[in-house]
Amino acid sequence: MAQSTQPPAVPRDLGILVLLAYQGFVRGLHEEMAVQGYDDLGHADGVMFRMLHVAPQTVSVLAGKLGISKQGTAQIVDDMEARGYVVRRPDPADARARLVELSARGRAALGVARAYHAAYEERLVGQYGEGALAGVRTVLEGMAGSAPTGLDKELRSLYL
Repeated sequence: MAQSTQPPAVPRDLGILVLLAYQGFVRGLHEEMAVQGYDDLGHADGVMFRMLHVAPQTVSVLAGKLGISKQGTAQIVDDMEARGYVVRRPDPADARARLVELSARGRAALGVARAYHAAYEERLVGQYGEGALAGVRTVLEGMAGSAPTGLDKELRSLYL
């Protein structure tokens, strides 16, 4: 019997597969958002939508949750405001502060994104079954770990 000259199969790098899966998900999300009239989304918009959906917040609070400077956060907010996704209003608890909140356009965009998330999961269940998706979710939760800090802590609060 002749011996195989092919090297043994090496499993694909899990980190790269997770990254590629995420990129595919985001690409599909952005395509759907564009079809629905939201073709101007920025990289930070999704996290900001989720944070502001919980409650209006000041730039300082958002900066702390994002783990970036107030100036960087203000630039994101300015950009989102210029595109019509957020509005600012006086903070009733502090006359010097202004609250950032989702505009009607921002709430509508978040609704489209959430519908995409749900439809994506439904497609996965249809393709691979409930058990397979539950297994993937369990593995990803394990990979994510359980010691939240900084942005990781804020993202985990949005996971619920």
